[in-house]
Amino acid sequence: MKKARYLIIYVMVSLAAFSCSRTNIKADITKPRLTNNPSWDVICTNERPLLSFFISKGGIGKRTYIMELDTSDKFNSPNLIKYENIEEENEFLASKRVEKPLLDKSRYFWRVKAKDSLGNESKWSVTRFYVDTTYNKKYQNLQRVQVKSIDVSLGFDKKNLIDYSDPGQVTFWQSTPPGPKKNWLNFDLGEEKIISRIWMLSNTDSDNGWLEDFIWQKSLDGKSWQTIEKASLNNNDTFRNLIDINPIKTRYLKLTINKFKGVAPQLNCVLFYTPQKPKIPITPSGKYILIVGDQMNGYTFTQLENYIESLNLNIKTIVVPHWEISLDVICKLKNKPIGIIFSGNNADYPNLPMFEYNGLFEIIRNSNIPLLGICCGHQMLAFTYGYTFVRSMGWEDLTALENLNQVTPIKILKNDPIFKNIKNPFIAPEVHGWSIAIVPEEFELIAESTYVQAIKHKSKFIYGEQFHAEIEVPYNEAKPYLINFLKMAIEKAN
Repeated sequence: MKKARYLIIYVMVSLAAFSCSRTNIKADITKPRLTNNPSWDVICTNERPLLSFFISKGGIGKRTYIMELDTSDKFNSPNLIKYENIEEENEFLASKRVEKPLLDKSRYFWRVKAKDSLGNESKWSVTRFYVDTTYNKKYQNLQRVQVKSIDVSLGFDKKNLIDYSDPGQVTFWQSTPPGPKKNWLNFDLGEEKIISRIWMLSNTDSDNGWLEDFIWQKSLDGKSWQTIEKASLNNNDTFRNLIDINPIKTRYLKLTINKFKGVAPQLNCVLFYTPQKPKIPITPSGKYILIVGDQMNGYTFTQLENYIESLNLNIKTIVVPHWEISLDVICKLKNKPIGIIFSGNNADYPNLPMFEYNGLFEIIRNSNIPLLGICCGHQMLAFTYGYTFVRSMGWEDLTALENLNQVTPIKILKNDPIFKNIKNPFIAPEVHGWSIAIVPEEFELIAESTYVQAIKHKSKFIYGEQFHAEIEVPYNEAKPYLINFLKMAIEKAN
């Protein structure tokens, strides 16, 4: 008996020592990347945003995540919220939707760290975002102002400042390192214009090149300059700046950069806006589809208009840039369209002036005209009810370019007229890196692959498709989706 008792004690001590040694095993874990949605200074339009981030690497065993939110950057205020044991969704992402409504019109600091099975932890990753539930509710009656020419003190590729066809706005102007102490950029509008908003985009990958201290000035003749009230910033710490000013009349605008981060100042894009309602488009006679071009340059991602007019359905099309469309424009059209299609895009949303899409959100909420969202347009349906309901997937689905043997087919979840003549499951072209993460309550999920592929409004004639039914490739089994929408719209109009 004594030997047995000693053996038991020995085994218990050995196990305890082994357990102790395991807890002392150290393993490096990288910080999570908080560059998904919401990323730095994103405006969340839902009081319960979905906070998505890219997962850590390393550690031992299973990784989970600890998340904290607070209105204080010290994470010590009475508003502190903490979530633990957040699991990874896949090899790219993890997320957590805020459980209780956040304070509206408030800035929140958000940090996340990883923890492995043995208790090893990564360092915190920290970012911040704003909550403003009214930000995307109303069209802002602002129109873009074209720039005739640009002059700069130093540097290269100044044309990139107004190259709105650049996917993602990743190309840029940069002063020559280390550059002078002060850099300036002079924008000629070609004629006198009323300006009330300036939107600026700098380095989207890091803070290298961010403008820390800068001043905007105006001039009617390009010689005598006057500082614009409320258009100067000190200690700027973001890459997107939206500057609202009292309306001014000017032909020339000069940006003087006094201080910047890194080796040289960088700007990817600059947009000027004038307070003006969009012009009412001239509509064709007969039946037509109004296509909203959702790319940064106002056009569509594919040849959508040509494809629709080639279908022998006797339908015409017109294309309107997304910043020139609103509910008011739709109501004032002499000949109403039988349907509206929101097109695709090819840019990351944090690099876009998202307020330009408020007209789309108005139409989604209030119009009774049949509506189809394709790719970006599909995501706009979810954006309407919460900016963070759409996020980067962490990878790009490029079905149109990759081996079809590796493609995940799309499964139809609901028998609906939109799927007439489409087999289940089906394959369709995919060209995107973002997708809907939360289907709004107003919609239902009707098709999916490993993510949301198609949604339908519960009470209105509104559909969305993440795939591209309009792309002409031999393997596209989704063509009837768009054709069915058009035929249903024609039937409703008759």
